Amino acid sequence: MRLLVIFKASKNQPFNLILSMLPKRILLLGLLFVALIISAFKNSDEQLLKQARQIHSEILTLDSHTDTPLMLGNRGLDLGARNDPRRGGGKLDFPRMKEGGLNSAFFAVFLGQGESTPEAWDIAHQRALGLFETIHNALEQNSDLAKLALTPDDAYRLKQKGKKAIYIGLENAYPIGEVFSRLEKYYDLGARYVTLSHTRNNHFSDSSDDPGGSEHDGLSEMGRELIRKINRMGMMVDVSHISDDAFFDVLETSTAPVIASHSNARTVYDHPRNMNDDMLKALAENGGVVQLCFLYVTQLPPNPPRDSARAELRERYNNFQNLTDEQMEEARAEWYAIDRDFPSQLPTVSDIIDHLDYIVDLIGIDHVGIGSDFDGGGQLEDCYDVSEMHNLTVEMLRRGYSKEEIEKIWSGNFMRVFRAAYDLREI
Repeated sequence: MRLLVIFKASKNQPFNLILSMLPKRILLLGLLFVALIISAFKNSDEQLLKQARQIHSEILTLDSHTDTPLMLGNRGLDLGARNDPRRGGGKLDFPRMKEGGLNSAFFAVFLGQGESTPEAWDIAHQRALGLFETIHNALEQNSDLAKLALTPDDAYRLKQKGKKAIYIGLENAYPIGEVFSRLEKYYDLGARYVTLSHTRNNHFSDSSDDPGGSEHDGLSEMGRELIRKINRMGMMVDVSHISDDAFFDVLETSTAPVIASHSNARTVYDHPRNMNDDMLKALAENGGVVQLCFLYVTQLPPNPPRDSARAELRERYNNFQNLTDEQMEEARAEWYAIDRDFPSQLPTVSDIIDHLDYIVDLIGIDHVGIGSDFDGGGQLEDCYDVSEMHNLTVEMLRRGYSKEEIEKIWSGNFMRVFRAAYDLREI
């Protein structure tokens, strides 16, 4: 009769009235059962985190794309101090790398797209040199904590010495202009991959995001020449940001495997910055690797005030093109202010590991890694900065990935491609 009374209780009846109908013994047993379940989940999470930390201590971990140099220079971020990411302190510094178990990272020398003129290319080139200098200065100031890495083996060697390995990538080939010897200068300064374009077409390649559509139907002839130059130098070609047609042109031209330093699976989240199934399959046939990015992860609830503020900012700063260093710094500060004033729901670690699962099922475990895009917009609710990188491994363990597979994801796959490109160098 008691059960019958409970089930007949209307949905508007107070929950405590229903509870009052239960014998105290049953109620206590129920509460004890819930407590045991919660405790079991907590213990399981603690065990997984302990296991993740142990794995990170034994393997090399690498993030193939961060925009941390944007936080240096005028913003004055001290990489040797523990900064607060929620108060303008960026997503990465050396103390937080240690907390998150990240051994090595690529810093991007990023230049936004400007006009395709010799004068504009010269300005961009000088800015690129300034960013290289900023990175070098930051590393010299923290030489007890980190070093510039130049070869695939450097990261392993520095890990053994207890130091972080910082590599450099050139994000956007734009500042090379038509002077290919500039690439040799960038190489000498540490650049080991080149992202061919950014959010707009340049004279080498079409972009995946340019609202004007295609300019070259993929790569230009100069773009193909640049690929051949990159191959001869033993650098990696980065296909993130370029159009689908340009991607296939790269695979047709390159003699070495390629990387997508920060991209995801388009089938999981439909965005032109992500790679469709045909592209992922072709990347695997090429021997390349796609590095999962903390942007373009999943569909999030709309945030009209934030979108409107960002659109107004883009318009006011000419879509961040042809700006002086001071104007770019002002725009960047306002962009971060919008993030603070109009916070948005973020994707989760589980969401990004959904991309991992999909790619592994589609092309296997040997062609995927991690490229967060920290300080370039990449962030997850439960991996908000580099101090929480263990959480990715926790979720991999929860889903049944072995230590050997996790090592491939964290560095092995990327380093295989890095070595293949590096070993083909002719210069």
